[in-house]
Amino acid sequence: MSQKDSDRYTKGLEVYLVGGAVRDQLLGLQQGDRDWVITGTTQEEMLQRGFRQVGKDFPVFLHPDTSEEYALARTERKVSPGYHGFELVSDPSVTLEQDLSRRDLTINAMALDSEENLIDPWGGQLDLEKGLLRHVSEAFAEDPVRILRIARFAARFEDKGFTVAPDTITLMQEMVSAGEVKALVAERVWQELEKSLKLPGFYRFIEVLRESGALAELLPEVEKLFGVPQSPEYHPEIDTGVHIIMALKAAVRLKAKPEVVFAVLTHDLGKGITPIDKLPSHPGHEKSGIPLVEGVCERFRVPKEYRAIALLVCEFHLHLHRIAELRASTVLKMIEKLDGFRQADRVDDFTTACFADKRGRLGLEEADYHQAAMFKSLFAAACAVDTKQIVSEAGQQGLKGKAIGEQIRHARLTAIKQAKAQDDIFRNQV
Repeated sequence: MSQKDSDRYTKGLEVYLVGGAVRDQLLGLQQGDRDWVITGTTQEEMLQRGFRQVGKDFPVFLHPDTSEEYALARTERKVSPGYHGFELVSDPSVTLEQDLSRRDLTINAMALDSEENLIDPWGGQLDLEKGLLRHVSEAFAEDPVRILRIARFAARFEDKGFTVAPDTITLMQEMVSAGEVKALVAERVWQELEKSLKLPGFYRFIEVLRESGALAELLPEVEKLFGVPQSPEYHPEIDTGVHIIMALKAAVRLKAKPEVVFAVLTHDLGKGITPIDKLPSHPGHEKSGIPLVEGVCERFRVPKEYRAIALLVCEFHLHLHRIAELRASTVLKMIEKLDGFRQADRVDDFTTACFADKRGRLGLEEADYHQAAMFKSLFAAACAVDTKQIVSEAGQQGLKGKAIGEQIRHARLTAIKQAKAQDDIFRNQV
């Protein structure tokens, strides 16, 4: 049942299950949070019934027992630019249909009454069957966050083949041209981006933003990669932007964490600023990409771990691709830069991102990546050094601080050299 008649707090009220819970139920998906709309009542009555109001002047209330959100039916009117510039109207005369009309997509503008009857004034059920993401009304254009949300829904339902309706894409493009995207604050953009990074179809988030024109406004560093050629010897797909999309798909197949997916998204930003006379080669793109990654992270106030992995992958992904050629001292420096001796997970995250980079190439989608095994073998050898014994013996010799650190580093370097010399995988130079 959508709403139990026995609920003493809502008894006698017109209560409807709305939004994502209805959509997911029709799709046969597990429901997450449930949202409810109530018509024909007032804030005062809700408070008298024991509901707790969310915010000072917002008609949303928490159920006394379940803490689920119950909102009074409301309408919205745009009164100023940006996504904060709305005037809300909520009174007993506002109908359910009016409330549903303010929602973003038809698939999110359905409701169920207490008898499980579907209320679908905008054709959401048919759009679900068609796999179509379509705006409810022209009011969609009043809130630029909806561009991000529709891109996220495309990513969420990528496995079901959902596409964005052509007229909705056109409306999104008009919103971008009108400058609406410029009103988005960094925290809101990152919120939607991070949610999308956790989805298997994240690449669709990027594709939809690009098609709408919003990618050039929000992530111009990524937009610039499309159309930039690469050497066909290493990148048969040629186009750097195409490579990024392919690498994002590979990251999902490798079950990469969202932090790693973000690193894959940003690892080749330096290629977007390669001088034309150097193309299709990209000498030094790792170093030139670092300030661009830092710029993205600063702009959206990206959390520390996302930033750390992204910068490491940007700077060192070619190191791992060439691991068999590197000197032992370079390998040790890379481990130290990764902070691998204290954060072993960093090594796994780094190698996963580089693996996605390798597989993000035409014809190499299922390629092996022996370099990851090589690096982990050397890392294991360095980790096997008995640092406690070194500290003990150094103490007996009267050594302290920096001198002890140098002895530990020398032992790790020796271990890497020995592993490199003894391991067949390196002698084969796979």
